[in-house]
Amino acid sequence: MIATSHLLLHEAVADAVEARVADLMAAIRVGPALDPDTGMGPLVSAAHRQRVTDLVGSGVADGARLLTGGTRPSGTGHFFRPTLLTGVDPSMRIAREEVFGPVLSVLRFRDEEEALRIANAVDYGLTASVWTDDLRRAHRLAAAFEAGFVWVNGTSQHFAGVPYGGWKASGLGSEESREELLSFTRLKAVTVFDAT
Repeated sequence: MIATSHLLLHEAVADAVEARVADLMAAIRVGPALDPDTGMGPLVSAAHRQRVTDLVGSGVADGARLLTGGTRPSGTGHFFRPTLLTGVDPSMRIAREEVFGPVLSVLRFRDEEEALRIANAVDYGLTASVWTDDLRRAHRLAAAFEAGFVWVNGTSQHFAGVPYGGWKASGLGSEESREELLSFTRLKAVTVFDAT
């Protein structure tokens, strides 16, 4: 499962996209995972929920603005509301760490070069996606992202046989492909010269 934690938006569209995403996130019903009306189930443990809570708190303390979520619903279970933070700066902890929770941090950029600097400045590189109607830009950015899996105009979908794995501090090797099987082997090269 992929949980996108950072959204880089061009400053020309950021306000409108943030408002729409906040509405969509606020409409997600949090509840028991087996309930068909549930849109999002619980986190795995109380400790996990506390880590997510602490990361959101650090973002707000550092100056990010909470547009929706950021709290847990009443009742039992390790639930946490879908959360959208805006005004996030690349230097903030919330922008530098993988959250692994229902939290999306919005970072704004002015041009392609700034977007790449922000995206590649973190220690992690599991996935990335680029949304554009310019195919040349899509390929240029996909090649430049320091991530093991890149989507263009989509996200979070895997296809059988396509290697899936991260770069930098994200993951160990590739999964879901022949490369995963080969990771359990040891490669040896033997060169034999003619003795005559």
